[in-house]
Amino acid sequence: MNRKLSSIPFSILDLATIHQGDMNAGNAFRRSLEMAQTAELLGYTRYWFAEHHNMESVASAATSVLIGYVAGRTNSIRVGSGGIMLPNHSPLVIAEQFGTLETLYPGRIDLGIGRAPGTDPVTSHALRRSLKGDINEFPSDVVELINYLGDADPQAKVRAIPGQGTKVPVWLLGSSTYSAQLAGMLGLPFAFASHFAPAQLMDALQVYRSHFKPSTFLKEPYAMACVNIIAAGTDEEAEFLASSFYQLALGLFRNDRRPLAPPVRSMEGIWTEPERNAVMHMLTYSFRGSKTTVSGSLQAFLDKTGVDEIMAATYVHDMGARKMSMELVASIFSQGAG
Repeated sequence: MNRKLSSIPFSILDLATIHQGDMNAGNAFRRSLEMAQTAELLGYTRYWFAEHHNMESVASAATSVLIGYVAGRTNSIRVGSGGIMLPNHSPLVIAEQFGTLETLYPGRIDLGIGRAPGTDPVTSHALRRSLKGDINEFPSDVVELINYLGDADPQAKVRAIPGQGTKVPVWLLGSSTYSAQLAGMLGLPFAFASHFAPAQLMDALQVYRSHFKPSTFLKEPYAMACVNIIAAGTDEEAEFLASSFYQLALGLFRNDRRPLAPPVRSMEGIWTEPERNAVMHMLTYSFRGSKTTVSGSLQAFLDKTGVDEIMAATYVHDMGARKMSMELVASIFSQGAG
């Protein structure tokens, strides 16, 4: 039996996006805090930040620091990573960081982890990592991290202090079937990055559910999908606001990564037809429009995927318009699709 949107949690992914005209990343951090506080008032379940490096539009590189900043100025919303790119770090360091966060803000911290570098190869080496070796060690690193956060072992030669005993919820994130299979085998919740990598969403969900083994963390599989959502008063207004996002995505294809630009009335002359097709394919799971339009599209997505939670990424240049989108989306999930 298909569920209604009102029956599942709804959450937010944020990259602390730097806007064109910002003097520094401080503006992005202040916007993220304001958005998280708004999300809390609107009933969103989680507010996650993603780790990326060497990108002019992304300020969430020091992810755990930003999580602490936001968690310390909110009261109930869960704050976490979507995700920490584990190959960039030692499991012990991440266990200590998130053990610290959980100790400061008990019951409110999530640790989503991925195996991608979150950057380009040159920056990966600047992060002091071996691209091939660390990714191959990802499954063992995940288990090591979980063990550091688990019950205290007096016999262990290395312990995460703080960290041990905190049992911070660990999620695996993915854009392919690899992490989906691992999440299922370990009995962990799984989040798929369909907001930028739509191709393998359905395959990954099937792999996750078919490989799922009940664990001390979950008795049944729990899957979340991240999608792009821009809601506005009309379909036309939402499409106008989305042009900022189109320009941002276009920069990824051109390797010309700039801060988020203001919207434009037309993308004609900004992108070529092949570029437009590539951007639109990447944004397959992007829902833009009025409340009625977005509600219907999201319900169809839920019917198709059967996910347990939906996370929204919203790239809108104007703060007022972004808040309006958040409010409309919150009302959709509160009321369902009808």
